[in-house]
Amino acid sequence: MTEISSYASGTPCWVDVSSTELDRTVDFYTQLFGWEAQRDPRPEAGGYTMFTQRGKNVAAASPAPEGMPSVWTTYLATDDVDAAAAKAREAGGNVMVEPFDVFDAGRMTVVQDPTGAVFGVWQAGAHHGSELANEPGSFNWNELNTRDVAAATRFYEAVFGVEVDMQELVGTPYGVIKVDGRPVGGVRHLDAPEDQVPAHWQTVFAVADCDAALTRVEELGGLKLTDPLEVPGIGRFALVQDPLGATFQLIAVVPA
Repeated sequence: MTEISSYASGTPCWVDVSSTELDRTVDFYTQLFGWEAQRDPRPEAGGYTMFTQRGKNVAAASPAPEGMPSVWTTYLATDDVDAAAAKAREAGGNVMVEPFDVFDAGRMTVVQDPTGAVFGVWQAGAHHGSELANEPGSFNWNELNTRDVAAATRFYEAVFGVEVDMQELVGTPYGVIKVDGRPVGGVRHLDAPEDQVPAHWQTVFAVADCDAALTRVEELGGLKLTDPLEVPGIGRFALVQDPLGATFQLIAVVPA
């Protein structure tokens, strides 16, 4: 297990899911992962609901903006969100939401990279991000799916100073995003038609047993989108969809 108290710039630090039916979404994830849920009672919080495991923050849910689908969002850490927004513009990105303060929790913006993927940028205040990672019920990995890996690589290197190390994964080129030499995320080429699947960041949650978790997803009204795939030395994973349409991955990690 890994408990985390801070994140270096460019590291995925937080994930939340926007939902067209918040109560159904909260019910699904609390039953799937065994999370506890606590909704912020302040009207200006808009129903933001924190998920915890063993009393530690691991993810959150909120109502989706009108007309928007249910979707998971990955947030990348930064020491200066305003500077990151400026760099994103310079590198060809689109700042969709200008930087703003979230109470005393931190400061954030929402950016679309030049290949179309949307992500959040988080400058920590009282809330630094997920307090657990790499154990069942917490996120294990965050992966950018894009049709232009080279353009995406240039963008994230320019904005966050990360390194993208191109490798081979089961015979396919795969970019490993590194911060100070440490792997923190991935970049892969997206083959699906653009009108069906836009470029996006995908959250991968660790589970103890991938097949058992898939069964539970379907019992709770979700969908299995791919059969489990075993990657030697990494783990067994599958792509799923919650009952409101948000997609994510499950992985049972091979012990190090």
